[in-house]
Amino acid sequence: MKYINKTFDEERALYGVTDAVIESCRFEGSADGESALKETSRITVTDCDFLLRYPLWHTTDAIIDNARMTDTCRAALWYDKNVVIKNSDLGGIKAVRECDNIKIVNTTIISTEFGWFCRGLSMTGCELISEYPFMKTSDIRLDNFKMKGKYSFQYVENAEIRNSVLDTKDAFWHSKNITVYDSVVKGEYLGWYSENLKLVRCKIIGTQPLCYAKKLVLKDCEMINCDLSFENSDVTAVIKGNIKSVKNPARGKIAADGIDEIINDKYDADAACGIFVKEALKACV
Repeated sequence: MKYINKTFDEERALYGVTDAVIESCRFEGSADGESALKETSRITVTDCDFLLRYPLWHTTDAIIDNARMTDTCRAALWYDKNVVIKNSDLGGIKAVRECDNIKIVNTTIISTEFGWFCRGLSMTGCELISEYPFMKTSDIRLDNFKMKGKYSFQYVENAEIRNSVLDTKDAFWHSKNITVYDSVVKGEYLGWYSENLKLVRCKIIGTQPLCYAKKLVLKDCEMINCDLSFENSDVTAVIKGNIKSVKNPARGKIAADGIDEIINDKYDADAACGIFVKEALKACV
C-alpha cells in the first residue's frame, strides 16, 4: 500500500495509481494539469483539496473522505465504479456522471448537472443545490436528503426516496417506477408524463401537479396550493385535507376531505374518474 502526501499541479499527476492512500494532498498550481487520478483503483483519498479539472475518471473501488472540491474542479467523477464519498464538499459543474454503484454520505453538493446517466446511486444525509440533477439515472436510493433544484429526476427509473425535502420545479418528468415516502415535494408541474409514480405520506406543494401520468398512486398525502391537478392522469389518490382544484382526470379514483373546484371540460366522453369528498364542493364547472 503506497502512501502519498504532496501538492500536485501537473497533467495526470497520479495516473494509474493502485493500492494507495492519498492523504492531505492538494491538487492545484501553475501547471494547471487535468485528470490527476485518472484510471486509478483501490485507493483511499482523505483530507484532500481538488481545484483542477477531471480528477477522478475511470476510477474503481475508491473511498473519498473529507474531500473538498471547489467550483473550478469541474466534471470531477466520470465513468467510475464502486466509489464511496463521505463527509465531503463537491463543487463544480457535472460532478458525477456515467458512474456505477456510487454511495454518498453526509456530503454537501453544489453542481449544476449532478448525477447524470448513472446506475446505482445512493445518498444519505446529503444536501444538493443543482439545476438538472439525476438526468436519466437509474436505481437511486435517497434518505434524509435535501435538494434545491429546477428540472429534477427527468427520465429517472427505479428510485426510492425517504424522509427528504425536494424543493424543485419540473420533477420526475417521464420518470418510471419512483416511490417517495414521508417527504416534502415542492414545485411546479410535478410528475408530468410519469409512469408508476407513488407518493406515500408526502406533502405536495405547487401548481398543476401530476398531469398526464400513468398508474399514479397517492396514499395519505397532503396537497397544498395544488390547482389544476391530475389532468389526463390515471390516478388512485387518497388525500388528507383539501385540494384546490382537480381538472379532467382520465380514470381512477380521487378521495379527499375537500376539493374547492372540479373542472370538467374534457372532450373525451369515455374518461371515467370517481371523485369523492367529505365536504360539499365550493364550485363545480
